[in-house]
Amino acid sequence: MTKVSVIGAGNVGATCAEYIALRKIASEVVILDIKENFAEGKALDLMQTASLNGFNTKISGSTNDYAKTAGSDVVVVTSGIPRKPGMTREELIGINAGIVKTVTENVLKHSPNAVIIIVSNPMDTMTYLALKGSKLPKNRIIGMGGALDSARFNCYLSQALNAPASDVQGVVIGGHGDTTMIPLTRLATYNGVPVSQTLNADTLKKVAADTMVGGATLTSMLGTSAWYAPGAAVATIVDSILNDQKKLIPCSVMLEGEYGQSDICMGVPVIIGKNGWEKIVDFNLNDEEKALFAKSADAVRSMNSVLSTVTPA
Repeated sequence: MTKVSVIGAGNVGATCAEYIALRKIASEVVILDIKENFAEGKALDLMQTASLNGFNTKISGSTNDYAKTAGSDVVVVTSGIPRKPGMTREELIGINAGIVKTVTENVLKHSPNAVIIIVSNPMDTMTYLALKGSKLPKNRIIGMGGALDSARFNCYLSQALNAPASDVQGVVIGGHGDTTMIPLTRLATYNGVPVSQTLNADTLKKVAADTMVGGATLTSMLGTSAWYAPGAAVATIVDSILNDQKKLIPCSVMLEGEYGQSDICMGVPVIIGKNGWEKIVDFNLNDEEKALFAKSADAVRSMNSVLSTVTPA
């Protein structure tokens, strides 16, 4: 029996729960939200698809009763608010830091051995906060961003190549932000062949640029943040944990000298298994990529520095 709790019943949280059920990843999923009956409604709606979609995962909802999350193997934190017009990043971090801190504390009261996946934004900073606040072993706190960014990279690469996305392998590292992520075009391949042999430099630059604004592009189209790809990215990480798949997935994790950085959570290639993230893989970046990673780290640190000026509720 495996159990996953998803904190936050919004679009991302509900879609994450749906994909976990559809892919038969866990025996049980609990969705929790602070809005009265919202998570219960999402859970009931999803359960009414079980006979149609052929899954046996038990999905239930809870209005802020963390006791129902007890014994979770994995907890996904999607709680938080998006940045609104006129809101400073300090205000956003202040609000979301309070939410993530409270959620993490409540989760660990009932599931002290859980691996925690952070989706809340700003994601690298919230991952860092969750790790520092919880004092958990570093391998048990994972920021989802790199998995999503890499999926978007693969989408744009497949379109440029006119090839199936499943045949494309591309990785994005660095911070999870429009100006901080680093699509590694040099290392991207099409069934083992470097994409640079097929796509010219200008095309690769456009693919990288489109990837970096992938989230903003969807927000401008939808009027809100995306949810299908984020939900699928989380489900893939959960799958690798619960089934000890040892998949290499780019995720935001604590660096202690790797990639030339310390005391910071950023996206790097990691092996994901039953213990959370188990190993950071060194991609041997070239000088240009190292410089971009260092610049990205500076931006993430600047965001992290705001934590010292806010007092989480």
